[in-house]
Amino acid sequence: MNITCEHFGTTGEGTPVERYWLTDGACAVAVLTLGGIIQSVQVPNREGAATDIALGFDSVQAYEAQTCYIGALLGRCANRIAKKALSVGGNICSLAWNDNGVCHLHGGVSGFDRKLWHADISEEGLLLRCTSPDGEEGYPGELQVSVTYQLADSALSLIYRAKSTKDTLCNLSNHAYFNLSGHNAGSIGNQQIQVFADSYAVKDSHSVPTGEIQCVKNTPLDLREPQRFAEHWDDPFEQIKSARGYDHHYFVDGTGMRPFARAYAKDTGILLEVQSDLPGMQLYSGNYLEQLPAGKDGAVYGIRSGFAIETQYAPNAVHCPTFAAPVLRAGERYEHTTVYRFSNR
Repeated sequence: MNITCEHFGTTGEGTPVERYWLTDGACAVAVLTLGGIIQSVQVPNREGAATDIALGFDSVQAYEAQTCYIGALLGRCANRIAKKALSVGGNICSLAWNDNGVCHLHGGVSGFDRKLWHADISEEGLLLRCTSPDGEEGYPGELQVSVTYQLADSALSLIYRAKSTKDTLCNLSNHAYFNLSGHNAGSIGNQQIQVFADSYAVKDSHSVPTGEIQCVKNTPLDLREPQRFAEHWDDPFEQIKSARGYDHHYFVDGTGMRPFARAYAKDTGILLEVQSDLPGMQLYSGNYLEQLPAGKDGAVYGIRSGFAIETQYAPNAVHCPTFAAPVLRAGERYEHTTVYRFSNR
């Protein structure tokens, strides 16, 4: 793996943003110090031509203007939490409701997606670090966070680590949007998706899990065998209708590092396989990708033009006793890994 750095732009407050290129053979990944954003993922299609499969933008200003978390790190707690007030280890949290006034989403008003991360090149790869002060966005404890990006053998690995001075919530993830036909190819409807999960979290009309777990069998959420995204994403099934497609948490079978999902585009032959040691994943089919700035090279990103596979603890887990909760005790170490493996056929 080779790592190089270049200036990418400047924030509205005048702070420089750097772009780091990780290259390994025919694969290249670009990561920004703004939000730890995965700005580009270039992999060969079946003909060997480099294809950028990650949605993204060519300027800092576009990233600051968009609100869809394109490519960014998520934290302190990824996804949704239903109530503002909660207690963690006796510490009271008062979280911001930043998702249309109905819940806390992806860490709050100024989550990790908006932070400028400190970058170092280490033996492991590209190391991004930040500190979240005690009380930031309502979370207790000073949280020291690092994310290591590695690119080797056609696989991008993200290693998340954190430590807190107080009991707190910690649920780190990444919101890269993929389109395996190319970032500017339009709808992902004909691309295949497979999720290795027997059950999912039932959600309410605001996409917040209720705590109920149901089997995917005989529902449009059964993706245990590969099928096109468009096969069932408009079915008259309430869980699908309320989300305008897939926006659901799956409890992935097994424990430890294991297969989570596979996606495939027949036109390019590009296959994406995701592995992780986290409890589950949110599958999102880009149902609200709209009114975005122009993408890379002027690309237009519309509804369902990219999908996200967000490995994580379940949304709202702290209020759902049947879910594993992302509670990080003071002095303990949070460490999880997610791997995105690319190939073609």
